[in-house]
Amino acid sequence: MSNGAEAELVLAAEFDTPSRQDWEELVEKVLDKVGTGWDRLRITTDDGIEIQPLYTADDPAPPSGFPGLPPFVRGARPDGHVLAGWDTRAHYEAGENFDAAAAADLNEAVLTDLDGGVTSLWLRVGENEPGAVPVSSLDAVLREVQLDLAPVVLDAGEEYERSAEALLALYAERSVPDTEVAGGLGADPIGVRARTGREQDVGAAAALTARLAERYPKLSTLVADGLPYHEAGGSDAQELGAALATAVAYLRAVTDAGLDVDAAAARIEFRLAATTEQFGTIAKFRAARRVWARVLEVCGASDIAMRQHAVTSPAMLTRRDPEVNLLRTTVACFAAGVGGADAVTVLPFDHAIGLPEKFSRRLARNTQAILLEESKLANVIDPAGGSWYVENLTDALARAAWDEFTAIEKAGGIEAELASGALADRLADTWQKRSRRIATRRDPITGVSEFPLLDENTFERAPRPAEEGGGLPRVRYAQDYERLRDRSDAHLAEHGSRPKVFLATLGPLAQHTARATFAANLFQAGGIEPVNPGLADPSVEDLVAAFRDSGTTVACLCGSDTAYGEDAEALAAALRSAGATTVLLAGKPADIDGVTGYVHTGCDALAVLSDTLDTLGVAR
Repeated sequence: MSNGAEAELVLAAEFDTPSRQDWEELVEKVLDKVGTGWDRLRITTDDGIEIQPLYTADDPAPPSGFPGLPPFVRGARPDGHVLAGWDTRAHYEAGENFDAAAAADLNEAVLTDLDGGVTSLWLRVGENEPGAVPVSSLDAVLREVQLDLAPVVLDAGEEYERSAEALLALYAERSVPDTEVAGGLGADPIGVRARTGREQDVGAAAALTARLAERYPKLSTLVADGLPYHEAGGSDAQELGAALATAVAYLRAVTDAGLDVDAAAARIEFRLAATTEQFGTIAKFRAARRVWARVLEVCGASDIAMRQHAVTSPAMLTRRDPEVNLLRTTVACFAAGVGGADAVTVLPFDHAIGLPEKFSRRLARNTQAILLEESKLANVIDPAGGSWYVENLTDALARAAWDEFTAIEKAGGIEAELASGALADRLADTWQKRSRRIATRRDPITGVSEFPLLDENTFERAPRPAEEGGGLPRVRYAQDYERLRDRSDAHLAEHGSRPKVFLATLGPLAQHTARATFAANLFQAGGIEPVNPGLADPSVEDLVAAFRDSGTTVACLCGSDTAYGEDAEALAAALRSAGATTVLLAGKPADIDGVTGYVHTGCDALAVLSDTLDTLGVAR
């Protein structure tokens, strides 16, 4: 320093500045060693977006603007969620035989959640809706709830008018001024059609919106729900495109009912899924605001930001090893918060099993409390903004969503696309591609397809009433593996033991451990118990003797390529002579006599597991 001035600290000033070419040369050396090319480092999403392994300032994206200003990429509010955090919204539904005692229990859950940090309530309601709280029980379920402080958002299916009437009457009874009534009535006739396949009257929902708009200025009436398309296996762009097309259909109907486009847009809330694809979820919520801003600009509306409700994806949740769902929902909640969602619902970790209990509800709300209060996630507005990767992904996803939205509009709108089945076909195609990646474990599911736990803790929950079908399917990513595990459990209950596969380990431990571990992990994903003899350097005779004691007729050879070349044919023949009906080999397919199949990275694990269960006589 000189003259009191601070000298600039230049880190790594004594080193040459590396270039992108320098980095690429280093990467190519690594790729050459493993025998692969640059394509191994690139990922293409279901929306055709190619994700690069590195983004730099040489990968510019359109300016994202500022929070609270169009196109609202960086957030709907100028202050973000710095002052109060996002809205922590808990979900409630009813079990079967809902009575006064059940209403009291649900009310206790509501009050406990509110005391624990929940700020709004998402309540499934309706007299004839599966899993819905009867409209007549609304007062009991919301007993002692200060409705002016804890807004209620309804999920009322086809019964939204009756449910809305009951909720608004309750607000009046609790002396909440009309101008302070917030929350939402959850009218979503297009979403109901997507779920059930039954045609709905959008005009009735529009008339309700027009009738209530002036009296209840803070109340949202309509929901443009992307979950039906996400849960049908759709991609992010397909979910956004369908939700946007739904919202545009509502804009048309509400303006036809007498409101101007500004008032109509202000009555719509968007509901979108948040998943474990962290950066994809962040980009999705940012891109959604940008595309909706463009839609409203075309419609001649004022600068109105999208109102977003994020829900942790039901499709990603598992019945097996359900505690892992806590990690999934934490990542999804983090991404939704960073992406700027206005309200976030974290589904309890046992959601896929049945109705949640006190413990799982507590963990769900505390997930948000930790991210908000301990991690201070909302203290910086749009913390992902400026990331070369996030900005490019946001731009690419916005363009893909716009293409999907305009394709729906060109086909006559969302209702026409649902009626023709064209949208369902596109969703099914996307789900088929994802299913293939899940089957080959390219898309791993921790605790299910990877690192399964056969002796996992079991959770008994009250069953959730069956969802009404007839429309788009509801899928869960783990469902096919879980069906295999169900077969194994039934076999265990009937026979006292699980189906088994014998691991014929060739050579010393150092030579067979890697492939034996791989095979054990794969077979357990189907509920099949691997039997490892634990022999350090066994002979063929040792392995045959161990196989006879294993109680199974399926064996899998595990060893090095060298060991396979020397001993695989002899061992396979000996095992078949000892009673093996199937002899698999852990490794890439090769021409080895006596080997009937192969398990390896990229194989169709679901097919292997299903065939093995069939071979072992496990009932379907």
